[in-house]
Amino acid sequence: MARAWQHPFLSVFRHFKVDEWKRSAKEGDVATVMDKTLKCTVYRVRGSVSASNYIQLPRTGTQSLGLTGRYLYVLFRPLPPRHFVIHLDVFTEDSQVIRVSFSSLFKEFKSTATWLQFPFICEAGTPRKDAAGVPPTGARWTCLQLDLHDLLLVYLNRRYGHLKSIRLCASLLVRNLYTSDLCFDPAVTAPEARRAKLPVTPMPREMAFPVPKGQSWHDRYVHIRFPSDSSKGVSTLGQKNGSLPEAGLSALCSTGSAALSSTAAFLGHVPRLLPHSAPFNKPTQSCRVPSAPRPLPEISMSCERLEVSSVGGPSGRGQEPSAWAEATDKCVNSTNVHVSAHELAVVPVAPEDVAPHEPPCREQSGQQAALGKNRFQQRSFLPDPILRLKGVIGFGGHSTRWVRRPMRLLACALWTKDGAAVVYPCHAVIVMLHVDTRQQRFFLGHTDKVSALALDGSNSLLASAQARAPSMLRLWDFQTGACLSLFRSPVHVVCSLSFSDSGALLCGTGKDRHGRTVVVAWDTAQVGRGGEAVLLTKVHTDADIQAFKVAFFDETRMASCGRGGVRLWRLRRGGLRSCAVDLGEHHALEFTDLAFGQDLDSCTLYVCGRSGHILEIDHQHMAVRRARRLLPTQTPSGPLPKRQTFSSGPGIAISSLSVSQVTCAVGSEDGYLRLWPLDFSSVLLEAEHEGPISSVCVSPDGLRVLSTTSSGHLGFLDVPSREYSVLMRSHTALVLALATKCRQEHLATVSQDHTVRVWDLVTLQQLYDFTSPKEAPRAVAFHPTQPTFFCGFSGGAVCSFSLEATEVLVEHRCHRGAVTGLATSPDGSFLFSSCSRGSLAQYDCAATQCRVLRVAANVVCQDAHMSPNALVVSGDSRLLAFVGPSKYTVTIMDTASLDELLRVDISALDGTSSRLDSAVAVCFGPAPPGHLLVSTSSNTVVVLDTTSGRMVRELSGVHPTACPSLALSRDGRFLLTAADRAIKVWDYLMQANLGCQVYIGHSEPVQAVAFSPNQQQLLSVGDAIFLWDILAPNERLPPGSVRGSPGAPPACEAGPGMRQLEDTVSGADGLPRWQVPVPSQASPPRLGPCAGLPEGGDGAFSVSDDEGPSEESHGPKGLRQASGSALLVKEADRVVDAACGAAGDSWGLSMPPHPCGQPSAQSPRRARAQPAAHPDSCEPFMSQGKASSLAKSVSSPPASSERLHLKAVVGYSGNGRANVVWRPDTGFFAYTCGRLVVVEDLHSGAQQHWLGHPEEISTLALSHDAQVLASASGHSSTASCGQIRLWEVPGGSCRQLISHRDPTVRALAFSPDDRLLITLGYDGDCTLALWSMSTYELLSSTRLPEPVHGVAFNPWHAGELACVGQGAITLWLLQQRGADVSLQVHRERIPEEVRAGKLTSLCYGAMPLLYCGSDTGQVCVWDTRACRCFLAWEADNSEIGVLLCSGVRLVSGSDSGRLRLWAVEAMLELRRKGSGARSSSVFMERELTLDGAIVSAVFHDSMDMGVAGSVAGTLWYINWAEGTSTHLISGHRSKVNEVAFSPSESHCATCSDDGSVRVWSLASMELVIQFQVLNQSCLCLAWSPPSCGRPEQQQVAAGYSDGTLRVFSISRTAMELKMRPHLAALTAIAFSADGQTILSGDKDGLVAVSRLCTGMTLRVLSDQRGAPISTIQSTSKEDGDFGVEGTDLWLAASGDQRVSIWASDWPQGHCELMDWLSFPAPALMEAPGCPVPSLAAFCPWDGALLVCAGLGVHREVIFYSLRHKQVVEKIPLPFFAVSLSLSPGARLMAIGFAECVLRLVDCTSGAVQDFAGHNDSVRLCRFTPAGRLLFTAAHREILVWEVTGC
Repeated sequence: MARAWQHPFLSVFRHFKVDEWKRSAKEGDVATVMDKTLKCTVYRVRGSVSASNYIQLPRTGTQSLGLTGRYLYVLFRPLPPRHFVIHLDVFTEDSQVIRVSFSSLFKEFKSTATWLQFPFICEAGTPRKDAAGVPPTGARWTCLQLDLHDLLLVYLNRRYGHLKSIRLCASLLVRNLYTSDLCFDPAVTAPEARRAKLPVTPMPREMAFPVPKGQSWHDRYVHIRFPSDSSKGVSTLGQKNGSLPEAGLSALCSTGSAALSSTAAFLGHVPRLLPHSAPFNKPTQSCRVPSAPRPLPEISMSCERLEVSSVGGPSGRGQEPSAWAEATDKCVNSTNVHVSAHELAVVPVAPEDVAPHEPPCREQSGQQAALGKNRFQQRSFLPDPILRLKGVIGFGGHSTRWVRRPMRLLACALWTKDGAAVVYPCHAVIVMLHVDTRQQRFFLGHTDKVSALALDGSNSLLASAQARAPSMLRLWDFQTGACLSLFRSPVHVVCSLSFSDSGALLCGTGKDRHGRTVVVAWDTAQVGRGGEAVLLTKVHTDADIQAFKVAFFDETRMASCGRGGVRLWRLRRGGLRSCAVDLGEHHALEFTDLAFGQDLDSCTLYVCGRSGHILEIDHQHMAVRRARRLLPTQTPSGPLPKRQTFSSGPGIAISSLSVSQVTCAVGSEDGYLRLWPLDFSSVLLEAEHEGPISSVCVSPDGLRVLSTTSSGHLGFLDVPSREYSVLMRSHTALVLALATKCRQEHLATVSQDHTVRVWDLVTLQQLYDFTSPKEAPRAVAFHPTQPTFFCGFSGGAVCSFSLEATEVLVEHRCHRGAVTGLATSPDGSFLFSSCSRGSLAQYDCAATQCRVLRVAANVVCQDAHMSPNALVVSGDSRLLAFVGPSKYTVTIMDTASLDELLRVDISALDGTSSRLDSAVAVCFGPAPPGHLLVSTSSNTVVVLDTTSGRMVRELSGVHPTACPSLALSRDGRFLLTAADRAIKVWDYLMQANLGCQVYIGHSEPVQAVAFSPNQQQLLSVGDAIFLWDILAPNERLPPGSVRGSPGAPPACEAGPGMRQLEDTVSGADGLPRWQVPVPSQASPPRLGPCAGLPEGGDGAFSVSDDEGPSEESHGPKGLRQASGSALLVKEADRVVDAACGAAGDSWGLSMPPHPCGQPSAQSPRRARAQPAAHPDSCEPFMSQGKASSLAKSVSSPPASSERLHLKAVVGYSGNGRANVVWRPDTGFFAYTCGRLVVVEDLHSGAQQHWLGHPEEISTLALSHDAQVLASASGHSSTASCGQIRLWEVPGGSCRQLISHRDPTVRALAFSPDDRLLITLGYDGDCTLALWSMSTYELLSSTRLPEPVHGVAFNPWHAGELACVGQGAITLWLLQQRGADVSLQVHRERIPEEVRAGKLTSLCYGAMPLLYCGSDTGQVCVWDTRACRCFLAWEADNSEIGVLLCSGVRLVSGSDSGRLRLWAVEAMLELRRKGSGARSSSVFMERELTLDGAIVSAVFHDSMDMGVAGSVAGTLWYINWAEGTSTHLISGHRSKVNEVAFSPSESHCATCSDDGSVRVWSLASMELVIQFQVLNQSCLCLAWSPPSCGRPEQQQVAAGYSDGTLRVFSISRTAMELKMRPHLAALTAIAFSADGQTILSGDKDGLVAVSRLCTGMTLRVLSDQRGAPISTIQSTSKEDGDFGVEGTDLWLAASGDQRVSIWASDWPQGHCELMDWLSFPAPALMEAPGCPVPSLAAFCPWDGALLVCAGLGVHREVIFYSLRHKQVVEKIPLPFFAVSLSLSPGARLMAIGFAECVLRLVDCTSGAVQDFAGHNDSVRLCRFTPAGRLLFTAAHREILVWEVTGC
């Protein structure tokens, strides 16, 4: 719910005062204008660049709007002819920020984990194709209503928290924005709604658009609701004028424009926003559901079904999930309302019993009875219902996060009063199991896992609660199974329930949203008489509650136990009161369960605990009678317990107990159930279980003890016979797949709990259990004739198990990846398996020991999700079908020879769709007529002819999501589909108006469905195993026939949800693909032996060179066959006339050298206009914005007398490009950090630092012999030309200095023979220069007409190189005649089919291949001999900045942070095919996602390992074999603000604007701990002093930009304290001398004094208000020194040139101002944007001196005497100081300047030394406590200097 102040709606512009600059940001052309249509003032945002003209709320990204309303209403009008963009930043409940963008610029829907992009088409039917999203001149005012809750839930499966920020970008007019929890109708006024009694909420007057009298609202304005109430695809978008549609709630989005129909049909299912006009006509009864739940008639049905046409997208109803839970028993009072499948995707509806239940003493009205009779008569098939739940194999419930121990999930079970049956939960189903007959009865209705159960003493009422918050409670008639009452609990999550013996009182405990314990009591006396449960009281308590029970003898008395105590409760006068029992020495124990003594005159309460204690408590006198402890007793020869005793020592944790009149049953975590007499003298009986016991329950007669375990076992111990019986066994994790035995009623399942289990379908008992602790089972299949089954594992193994010998017969390891599919042929001849690496294996399983026959590589799709329908074999055992080699194709093979018979391109079946469709699962139909069913990603099921590949029929909108599992009955009558938690049964023989029935019972997504061997039952697995009876009568058909199967029905009979295809359909085949195919994940079939034969394997492998049929047609003209061409390459545009080049020469233009860099007279003309660059594209080199440049003159000391030596560098320049090099054979590894080249030994971590560049280094290049390293400096405001340095790798000396014409060098490359160096400039003239490496002379210089983004030499020809840039690729040929070098150039434009605006990266592959990456994520492959592009695929969805190739493997790195490894071994073969090449021959082997855009990468020649750098400043070690990425070098992402040291100098801590506090080891400078605070900047830091306590109690205090102060414990690696002493950002922080007080200053000039132990702020000093506090330092002094009291001396310096010195005694509350210094401000600033800070510090070698800098008008450091109150010394400086530090070990002073210079001053001799190593202002310098090291920081780079002579 929204906060009260936001209800009923909130005006965003008015509340946040958009007209005030402090509250909002307005950039660019933003103005207020008067709109004639609305007759009010609106904001106009316009401009050619949307990103530069916008309104943003709130002003900064660190703030948040905090708006919780579900709906956002945007009242705006697009401005032609420009596009507009709307960005919303939304917070989810799990604190994830999601950006949601709507723009007319977007062409298609895109989504990532943190960004949703929706295209907005301003008007339908736009005549020009290239202006589909541009607003027309008559664009109307629009009310855009966004359902933020459904938007996140549907597209990202996340829950909406609140709206963080809004940005409205040009070009548009905006009136206002509103948020509300109500769904308003803008076209209806309040008087109209009242007069017509419409069930709608009219738009408030403030939000409404004015409508002149006599006109319609829809004629003047547009209303868009997104997501719509019912996404009906094309049919919804093409609605005519008229009444609102019945089937959905999106009639407000219907249109009266006929032109929209064609546009909508083109869009298909791509999410787009389309404004429509819909006149409001007479309301229909079923057109709308109220926003708030209302009383509904009580009707429970067994199933819910719908017509195919009503299946759609997300529900847009205004009800909360809890309201949908209530709707499971109730329905809207209308004869036309249908519950459609899209509702089930949000909160599923549970199945009920077959007949509607009516509560006792409650009658239904005639209208309600008619509703129950007619509700599902339309579009159905008989019988209705067709399924009935017969049995459930499973046990267990919900494990809440409030319970500490993992075993305390709801695995409890209850006895009935007569002891004949037990009641237990199985996830969302409650089961009553008769212990003798094993028959089950179900309580159905919960939509999520059951979290608590309770049964009253008379067995008339059963209470249950479900886990989803807010928890819903149900009260059941236990005898009939009817749900008597459904209500919402005031508790966020209910953990336990307890009935009084009479059933008149129900108590529940749980947690609220804040984690506080809550106890609730309801009056349930009237529930069985037709009344409702009445809430009596709700109490919050600080006590921990693990168990809560109502006394059976007095329903007003209760007891609870938990950690640290036992409490007795009493209900009196409508209130609950409690009192703690005095436990004495046992007060600190953790208690787990309790039970009241069963004697009526007994006043004993039994309580057990994790320590093994059992306490007997007199609950009348509230005293402990006895305390016993369960202890293990060791036998002399072994560790097994011999006898349990009660004495001292370590105890056995007891999880549950239950008491009868004579015995006490105890269940413990050692797996034992023990039965004791009430005096606990000796154990009567004990039973050992396989896992820890979670609950025990003694039957009312005391003869049976029920026990449950955390391993999923339910059983009971019969006391008279001393026998233990297992009632139910269960998987303890998600069930992944199933298989049935044809000739026996056996079922095999595999689960994530690493077990394979075989079940008897008749008794539902477990027969076999196989456990694999190392590898998880993934797939299973029975042998059709032998008593064996096969199982595939995550490690690639395929094992054969014998059911007779219960052992593994044989194990095969032909797969390198996890097994994704298993299938056996029905005749028992073959077994097939597939893996995640794309391989397919064939086995001969006719014999007992199956053997491998063939292994085909790269034939199965690799990126497909694991599915039980991954591999299927036809019923006649002749055909094998699977998804592959890419997810867009389905392949059919011959089972005996594995010859490819047919390959169907699923993405080409629907030529009108604008998105690529992929296959998800496959299933064969009955042998005649031979159909293959394919489930696709567009939520359809396509039926294909297995001979021709022709699409016979199509079922659209089968599920809201893709269907991963489907099954067709043996007679072809029924089709089963499963997706999410829903199972659908379809009458497959119906040709038109196909109907289905929907069944929901699983609480987790259904993983697989199948028919039983006798076809009379249905199996579904997920959280549990469900067995359903099929109620349809058997229909006998002639042998070999299927009713209704021959032929397809006429097109006129096809319903709206099913499309029939004729052979004469236009465009069915023969047309080229308009979109470049997305990369597939597998190559064409490559048969051959696997990597190695298993030991002892005698499998025969065959090798085949046949790739199967190519592009020949396999059917009639209407067949849509997969296109064999990846793209259509047009003839390249020549850049010069034909006369310019020799005949037959591919090199066109001859370019002589130009020493001055002048362009040739015959410059190539520009390429054609290309699409705009990707919005996330990054430039090749981005120099960080520096405040100043390096000083022109510094006093560098001689190398022999330097007092500072650079020891280490922390950080990596992520803004560079190709700035890391690595040679694995020599171990040479180098990267850049600012203006330094860092050479690091990867084994020892030792560093060398090559300094010489005056500016930041942009790129590196290593010669092929690894002897020369070239580095280039980047752009600078002072540098007129770039600088290139050539370094000797062995010695580290600079061999040569070269000046480049361009200020920025973007790329360097050595020729293959290392004789030439090519340099590519970026700014200025964009020059391509060629240098001789022998003479270092410029051989050739060519000024390029437009920017070029990359250059590379051909490794196979030293005289060829290539450049990529805007719209074209340029190939250069070097010709050298004597000393003259000339370049011939040939330019080829990018084919239009590639759809790339520019090429951004390149690399050479096998001769003569050249790979190029583009700004749109495409990778295109060029034949450099023929100068043509013959293949392209979509390798990413963002710009590709890095490409590396070696042999048959290619690595691509993109701006999205994805690093991908591709197998490109088929490229040379594809080159020979030319335009017939298929992108499906390229598949991705591995993918890793790093922490930012990939800017650099270098790999071993084998491409198995390498190093990659990201824009976040991190270097990663990549291991493709293991699929891992490891940090090599990491630094802060943003500016470093402070560094602090531990007293022992073992560690240091740094803080940064990125919100992190990082703790480093000083010995190795490796990151040890990191504390991260999101959306905040950490501005200051302090380490606790040595006097604070023991070393293990060290703490770090950090101040943040939101005014908070956090204290972190180093030893516990946790935050210990958080307080907010300031309202403004903290800028300085310090500990007092004793470490118990923290001093903090903020940017407003306030200094707060806070106590560490209490977190309270003692006082706030405002003496320096008005300027930010820049420095706070504290030291100790003698009491009475300087004439003042106190032992602490501290100072505070502020930005207004003032320093205050204080003396204090914090334990006594004394604080006194001792001195005050004030100086005039400097008259001139060197850097106006960076004011000079006020620096002050106590002198470590003389406690009476104060050292100050930045104070006054002079550039100097002053020494001020606190005793004499005067300046005693001044040291002049060349610049104003921006940082200052004094060494405690020697009289040294370090000063940092904004001119990138660090100065070291010897205060004894006055000698100074300057050091230039940083690339920015040295804003931080700090000596370690001993003075041996000096840390300096500039922006995000940290340098560690070693101080000599200390």
